[in-house]
Amino acid sequence: MFTIKSDHGLSEAGYDKIIKWARSILPEGNRLKENFYAAKFMMKPFGLEYQKIDMYPNFCVLYYLENDELTKCMTCGHSRYKPRTRRVKTLVAYKKLRYFPITPKLQRLFMSTRTAEHMTWYQSHHAVDGVMVHPSDGEAWKHFNSVHPHFSAESRNVRLGLCTDGFNPFGSFTAPYSCWPVILTVYNLPPGMCMRPKFMFLSMVIPGPSSLGRNIDVCLRPLIDELTQLWSSGALTYDISRKHNFVMRAALMWTINDFPAYRMVSSWSMHEKLACPYYMENNKAFTLTNGGKASFFNCHCRFLPSNHRYRKNKNDFFIGRVEKDVAPPRLSGEELLDVVSEYGDMVFGLQSGKQKFPGFGLTHNWVKRSIFWELPYWKRSVCVCVCVCVCRYLFNLKKKKRLRTRRMLRRQYVRPILLRRSQYLSHTISNLI
Repeated sequence: MFTIKSDHGLSEAGYDKIIKWARSILPEGNRLKENFYAAKFMMKPFGLEYQKIDMYPNFCVLYYLENDELTKCMTCGHSRYKPRTRRVKTLVAYKKLRYFPITPKLQRLFMSTRTAEHMTWYQSHHAVDGVMVHPSDGEAWKHFNSVHPHFSAESRNVRLGLCTDGFNPFGSFTAPYSCWPVILTVYNLPPGMCMRPKFMFLSMVIPGPSSLGRNIDVCLRPLIDELTQLWSSGALTYDISRKHNFVMRAALMWTINDFPAYRMVSSWSMHEKLACPYYMENNKAFTLTNGGKASFFNCHCRFLPSNHRYRKNKNDFFIGRVEKDVAPPRLSGEELLDVVSEYGDMVFGLQSGKQKFPGFGLTHNWVKRSIFWELPYWKRSVCVCVCVCVCRYLFNLKKKKRLRTRRMLRRQYVRPILLRRSQYLSHTISNLI
C-alpha cells in the first residue's frame, strides 16, 4: 500500500478510505492498520525517516547544531517562524530543509542478501588494459587507493558520487521555482546496478523558490558532517554475506554536474575567459570583438605533442598562427586549497550583496571556498567532476550579434567548411522552429 501510494501520488485521505474498505471485508481480528498515521508509525523502524531542519529563507544559515535554539537570523535579522494567527497557534518555520541520512541506507545494502555480495564486486572484477567498464578501472580510483591504503584495505568500504541540479517541480509553464535534490550513488556495485534508481539515494531536498547560487554550502552542512563521520569513525554494520559485523566507512569521490551546477559546487565561476575549471587563468581564451563573448576556439593545440602537424597548420585553425606554447601545469589538491584559503571566508545569504575577492575575473574566478574542502581526504584525492555541457552559443545569440560573430569568424578564426556547416544547421533549426 505504501508503494502504491508513492507511485500514484495517492493522498492520505484516499489511503485511509482504501484501508477502511479493506478492513470491512477482512475477518474480524485482522492486524491491518486502521489509517495512514498508524501504518507510517509501523514503518518507522525500517529507517525510512528523515530530518526536518529549519532554515532561513535567505539561505544565511541553518537552525542546526549550535544554531538550533535561535529564533532570528544573526546576519539579516529575519524571523525563524511565521507570525501566529487565530487559526494557527503553533510555530511554523518559513522554510524547511528535508535531510535523509545516508548511513542507514548504506547499512541496509549489507544487511540484504540481494545486495551484500555485490558491494565487493569491484574487487573481484578483472580489468582489461585499455578498457574501462567501471570507475574502479580508472586512474582516480587507483590513485585514491594508493593515497589512502587504510581505506582501500577494507573492500567493503563505500565509494560515493554526488549529483545535484535544480528543476521546477511544478512544470515549465508555471511560476519560476528552483528545487534542488541532492542524490548519492554507490559505486561499489556492478555497472548494471549502480545506475538503477533504487540505488541512487536521495540525500536532501533543498526548497526554493530562489536559486541557491553560492549559498548551497549552507544546505550541504548536514551531509558534509555525516560524510566526515563516515570517514573518521565509520558505522558498525552487519554483513549478512559473511555473517559478522564490521566498521563501514565511506568516501565521496566524484561530483557529477552540468556547468551551472558545477559552478555552485566547485565555487569556480564559469563566466568569461576564465571559465575553464582545470587550467583556470592559464587558458588562452579570448573575447570576440564583434560578438563580445568569450571564445575557446583553438585552445587545444597547446596540449598536442610538439611535433604534431596541427601546431603548424596556418590555414585550418587560426589564420597565419603557429602554436608553440606547451600545456600549462595542473594544480594539485593541496595547491588549490592554499590558493582558496588566501581569500578568506564568505558571508552567505541572498541579501549579503555582491562579494568579490580581489582580482576576480582577472587572475581568478573563485567566489568562495567550497564546503567540500572540509572533507579530510578531499585535498589529497583526485576528485573528478564530470560535466555535461551543451554548446548553444551561436544559436542563442540575438540575430544581430549572431551575424556579427559569424563575420568575424569567417574573417579570422574558423575554417570555412565549419562556418558553412554551422550556417546550414542554424538555418535548419530556424525552419523547424
